Amino acid sequence: MELKVINEQGQEAAKLQASDVLFGRDFNEALVHQIVVAYQANARSADSKQKDRSEVRHTTTKPWRQKGTGRARSGSNGSPLWRGGGRIFPNSPEQNYSQKVNKKMFRAGMAAILSELARQDRLVVIDDLTVDAPKTKLFAQKLKGMGLEGNLLVITDALNENLYLSSRNLPNVLVLEAQEADPVSLVRFNKVLVTKSAVAKFEEMWG
Repeated sequence: MELKVINEQGQEAAKLQASDVLFGRDFNEALVHQIVVAYQANARSADSKQKDRSEVRHTTTKPWRQKGTGRARSGSNGSPLWRGGGRIFPNSPEQNYSQKVNKKMFRAGMAAILSELARQDRLVVIDDLTVDAPKTKLFAQKLKGMGLEGNLLVITDALNENLYLSSRNLPNVLVLEAQEADPVSLVRFNKVLVTKSAVAKFEEMWG
């Protein structure tokens, strides 16, 4: 599989021969959906707490007598059927939302995403990406010169401090190391800019 390599002017400078296993795979929508949902679920924290009928504050007095009123019998106003009563299946801080994804499935899903990005021309490669000083203006000008303004994910082999500091104030730009790349970010951003060393890292991890 050949990937387009651009220069700092945004022009195609060369072709990079990449792994067909990682960048030439058919798109499996069901698998990609599964790993995206699992990734989001595994990041979810159980910080919601609701009360069941034994925990709500209520009187233990029977609301009305059992027979003779013409109303349905009731023994407690803490019943889940009543307003202010406890929940039948309350949320708990001990609830576990995590989903298991096998390593083979995860690798296949990431390969499917990267392959689809390459087919849609949303994935571009650059030799290296550096910024001389930790200034947002310099980084924004560099991206503009490459024609990569807008929603952009930048992936490098190792995160340079100048690059990180100059990118964090750009609202639509996210810079990650190759080992931190995740399916949600790859799917969410319109364009993905990857360095050559990051492509090699991808092939090492998932190829």
